[in-house]
This record gives sequence, C-alpha cells and structure tokens, in this order.
Amino acid sequence: MRTGLRVATGLIGGLVLLATAVWGYGALWFQGPDALSPRLALLVGWTACVLAGLGALARRRWPPGLVYGLALVGLLGWWSTLTPSNDRDWAPDVARLATGRIEGDRLVMRNVRDFDWRTADEATERWEDRTYDLRRLEGVDVFFATWGVPGIAHVIVSFTFTDAPPLAFSIEIRRERGEAYSALAGFFRQYELIIVAADERDVIGVRSNRRGEDVRLYRLRIGPSHARQLIGYYVASLNALAETPEFYNTLLDNCTTLAFGYAREIWPTLRPDWRVVLSGFGPEYAYAIGAVDTSLPFAELAERGRIAERARAADGAPDFSARIREGVPRPRADGPPAG
Repeated sequence: MRTGLRVATGLIGGLVLLATAVWGYGALWFQGPDALSPRLALLVGWTACVLAGLGALARRRWPPGLVYGLALVGLLGWWSTLTPSNDRDWAPDVARLATGRIEGDRLVMRNVRDFDWRTADEATERWEDRTYDLRRLEGVDVFFATWGVPGIAHVIVSFTFTDAPPLAFSIEIRRERGEAYSALAGFFRQYELIIVAADERDVIGVRSNRRGEDVRLYRLRIGPSHARQLIGYYVASLNALAETPEFYNTLLDNCTTLAFGYAREIWPTLRPDWRVVLSGFGPEYAYAIGAVDTSLPFAELAERGRIAERARAADGAPDFSARIREGVPRPRADGPPAG
C-alpha cells in the first residue's frame, strides 16, 4: 500500500508539473518580451526550472523541487499583472465598441457596424447609430460559420424585427492592427474580447461571400418575450466591456460559451454539453434539445439552412436578410428548449 501511494503521488505530481510546465511555456512565448532573444532566454531559464522539478520527482529529493515551485509562483505573480485594455491600435473592423441603452420599449444602439466588404480584408467602413422598437422584436436566429476545421464554428446570434433589419451580435477577439487569430494564443491572454453589433450584410456577408465560409442559418424556438430578455443580456454585456475590458479565452470565453451562458440566464435547466465547446456540433445540440425546428430530419434542416448560394445572389442587397432566410423553417412555439 505504501508503495502504491508513492506511485500515485508521483504520478499526480508528474501530471501537475507537466501541465503547469506547458502552461508556463505558452505564457512566456505569447506574453514574454517582444524581442526574440530575451524571450528565448526566459524559456531556457524556465526549462532549467522544469528539469529541476522533474529531477526532484524522479529522485524524491524535494529541495530541488523548490526551484520549480518558486519559479512557478513568480510566473503566476507576473501573470496576474497582465490586464486587458480598450486602448490599443485596433484593426478597423473592431476599432469601435458597440454600446446600447434600453429606454422603455426602445433600444438605442451606437456603433453598429455596416461595412461594405470588397474583399475578405478590405472594406468601406461605416458605423451607424440605430434605434429599434422592442415591441417589434420577432425572434432570434443563429448562424454557424465553418471554414474546414473539424468541430469548430463561429457563432453569430441575430435578433429579427418586423419593421427593421436584424441586429446581429458576433463575439470575437479584438485584434490589433496586423494581428492574426491563433486558437492557441487565445489561451494566453493574447486578445481582448469584443461583442460586435452589426448588420447581417456585413457580418454574415463577409463570411459567406468574401471568405468562402460555409454558413448555416437556424431559426430558434424563441418568441418575442424570451428574445427581449436575451437581447437585454447582450446589451448589458457589451456595455460592460466598454467600461471594463476582458480577455478572450479560446475555451472559456468565446462566441459559443458566452452565448450559451446568456441562454442559461433565461433557461437555467439547460445542461452543459460537449457540443457547446466543440461549436461545430452546436446545430446538432440545438436540434437535440428542440431549440430549432424538429419537424424535419436534421440533415434536411441543415441543408435548408445553407445560405451560401442565396447570400451570393443577394450580395449587398437591401433585402439581404430576407433572401437568405428563404426556405429556412422557423418553429412556432415560444418556450424554453427541452434542456
């Protein structure tokens, strides 16, 4: 028993050391000095500390392990000093933060993005202030955009109105000018978080028509009353980000997990599911809990929701949003999903 306990303790200690060591490499690589030489020097020093920790485990001599322990404490202390900011040289498409205020039945939005995209990277910039009548709020739709990475999709939630174009919310990284997205860097406080409020011709059109992504549209089983609650959470969140910036996190704070969190505020019975993390399987999850139309087989629903051809035909048209919804069924019921 004593031998087994020693083995178990060694395995647990080894796993903890391995996990923290890998995290330390990522933290130093992505958040270390901009210059390569001092960054490499820090990584070499970290490697020496990791080897000291491994030696302590292997020989069961704990004093060398203090070297690693102190290095880890120091690294965590430095990590805690990293703070997000709203004051950087941002890429044009995320240069402005949307804000909103609800005045009775009226929603007033500032900095709604309505870019005219010429290519995947170039656009005529246009930011607008828009007013919506919440009494005309009709429902909620969700778009899943994929680009060939298995199990991964970008999720955009859009609120539809009977008398105005839909208002889409896209939870994204806030890139600095010239910065590219890396899922790995997203684990290490590389990016700030932003909620883009946009016209669908912009935020959907750039994905389907300029980037060539496979975009699917699903109309949710959410009527006006719940839609109004949900849009309130989005408005509150983007206002909070304008006041207090936050870091994006690839696993915990992303386009899917945050949207799921808002839905759970309304329907606490919704259970976490692996398909929320692997967002490319999100449509299957929505179908399983009855959040979308289930009168059709899922494969047919997904095919009807493929908007690429309709989006290209309606490129930049004033009725873009109506045309991409042609043939996509919308459930009639207003109530919580099955959970």
